[in-house]
Amino acid sequence: MSLHVSLVGRSGLSDEIYRQIRRAILDGRLRAGDRLSPSRDLAQSLAVSRMTVTVAYERLAGEGFVTSRLGSGTFVSNGVTRAVRQTRRSDGVLRPRGVWETIAVARAFDKSARYEFRTGLPDASLFPHRTWRRLIVSALRSESADVGVYGDPAGQPDLRAAIARHIGVSRGVDAVAEDIIITNGTQQALDIIVRALLARPERIAVEDPGYGPARQLFKSLGLRVVGVPVDDQGLVVGRIPTGVRAVYVTPSHQHPLGVSMTLQRRQALLEWARQNNAAILEDDYDSEFRFGGRPLEPLQTLDASGRVVYMGSFSKTLLPTLRVGFVVAPRSLFGVLQKAKFVSDWHTTTVMQTALARFIEDGGFARHLRKVSAVYQERHAMVIEAVSRDFADQLELVPSEAGLHVAALARTASLAEMDAVARRASDAGVAIQVLSKFAAGKSARAGLVLGYGAIPTDNIREGLRRLRTCFR
Repeated sequence: MSLHVSLVGRSGLSDEIYRQIRRAILDGRLRAGDRLSPSRDLAQSLAVSRMTVTVAYERLAGEGFVTSRLGSGTFVSNGVTRAVRQTRRSDGVLRPRGVWETIAVARAFDKSARYEFRTGLPDASLFPHRTWRRLIVSALRSESADVGVYGDPAGQPDLRAAIARHIGVSRGVDAVAEDIIITNGTQQALDIIVRALLARPERIAVEDPGYGPARQLFKSLGLRVVGVPVDDQGLVVGRIPTGVRAVYVTPSHQHPLGVSMTLQRRQALLEWARQNNAAILEDDYDSEFRFGGRPLEPLQTLDASGRVVYMGSFSKTLLPTLRVGFVVAPRSLFGVLQKAKFVSDWHTTTVMQTALARFIEDGGFARHLRKVSAVYQERHAMVIEAVSRDFADQLELVPSEAGLHVAALARTASLAEMDAVARRASDAGVAIQVLSKFAAGKSARAGLVLGYGAIPTDNIREGLRRLRTCFR
């Protein structure tokens, strides 16, 4: 690569070139074996004579920093000891808003585990890697990918149409391509929705316990976040406080308890929104994986007044690393959500969108869902059976017939005791999450949340056996 050398306002140009290259080698920016720019090219880029550069190179060679190879060029020598920097850049005087002191970067998945029971993870081994590589290569070659220009902030038309058809068939969502906005996952979907609808210090309600990153996002935008309890029917609508302008819910498979919001509770939430002129942010989390019971209609389908903003992602059905999600916007909000996406990052990568559109349209996505659903259903049954049998004295399962995790409430153990179980489990190679980590307020409940998306089926029994030994 080309090394930046600055000669503006400098004298002794050859000495200056020598010093800056020498410093780059000692700092480690130039490493052993790296090739320096040819003297002719560097001289031309710096607008100096070639002799000025040659003298600097010869000095570096004489001191052992570089080695010249006839016909090949000049390279950084092996065995040069890096210098310990005596000075560092100033910390600076700029200070962030205080809210950032309360938000931590996610480190939940930094450490891998042999027995992986953490939530939010699909099985990467089930991903159709070969098919996906072919689709990506095809998208790069295709003129329709428009890889040389910026795209529509709302997303590629073919992917928006494919998603509209998919959720229309699989979830009964009332949407056409012109209602869809492609995002970088659910987190960005929430970001642009809240930017479009709310201003600090307005109030937004969230489920308690609930999805932590969403709460952190709302706080960072200056909103007042209030937790609303969840029972066996979903969000307790009657506990939503006054003055709330929007509520964020995961009704299909509540995160983390796993309950599905009943039809009566869904209707009550829609009526609350109508009476309070408020918005409902519906995250149709884990709705693709249902292992029993009748599927309930999304709030968006039941909504007759355009108060529900529906969102989904492909993080669990495909891979979290793809970072592709979507919003189904009411007509009154589409334009402003498109603008919010534009000022956020302009658009999601178009190559990925083109590949995903073809994957959906060719039927590959539907086939993949059928395949992984069968695997996840088997794992769901194994976890339910083992916890019900082997942990009956310690844990009470929260009934759940969907998604990639189950929750269990502690019968007698305290929050501190469940934290201790999690630490002992980690030492035994078993990764779990305590229920209290999902609390939005001070009413944390003791328990565990067990994901089965990422753990191989053959490892479940041994992982749960090890977990059982961690209860004392």
